[in-house]
Amino acid sequence: MKKSMIALTALVIVGAAPAFLRAQVAASPASKVGVINIQAAIASTAEGKQAFADLQKKYQPRQQELQRLQQEIQAIQDQLSKQAATLSDDEQARLNRDAEEKQKLLKRSAEDAQNDFNRDRDETVNRLGQKMVRTIGEYAQQNGFTLVVDSAQIPIYFAAKDIDLTEAIVKRYDAANPAAGEGAAAKPVSHAATPASAPRPR
Repeated sequence: MKKSMIALTALVIVGAAPAFLRAQVAASPASKVGVINIQAAIASTAEGKQAFADLQKKYQPRQQELQRLQQEIQAIQDQLSKQAATLSDDEQARLNRDAEEKQKLLKRSAEDAQNDFNRDRDETVNRLGQKMVRTIGEYAQQNGFTLVVDSAQIPIYFAAKDIDLTEAIVKRYDAANPAAGEGAAAKPVSHAATPASAPRPR
């Protein structure tokens, strides 16, 4: 996920208080502080798992096309290498041109696929992230938390296990936002989870 999205979701549940007030509240002995790994939480929800699986499925044909192009380029290179002694100069030149054109097409197609994937991924993350932020806010207010921070964004050198809200938030999110067509709850992820990766040629 991009830092711009994570910055949005690294919520401080202290109303509209300015930063210096939030810091004072966090330091107060009466404060109740919680930490959550937003990235892991979003990726662990049933809706998140389904959304990212759908994204992978959507881009699978383009990934296969990139792989096909790469195989064609490799086949030409193998032919040039193995038949160098028997191929005419004209045939070698033709094959080299063909390989260069396919290389350009491969590069252009990979860049287009990457850009399209990034756009769709960011839209998915923003959509799920907005609902995750609301879930965190509701949970924090109902359970008396003064501060909730994103453990993936703010260096935390020690945190008691009982203040990690990731699993609780995932369960609450799933209850409020069941994945369409899939009632099974997603397993929580204890560390940062990476959403679906963009299609790349192998």
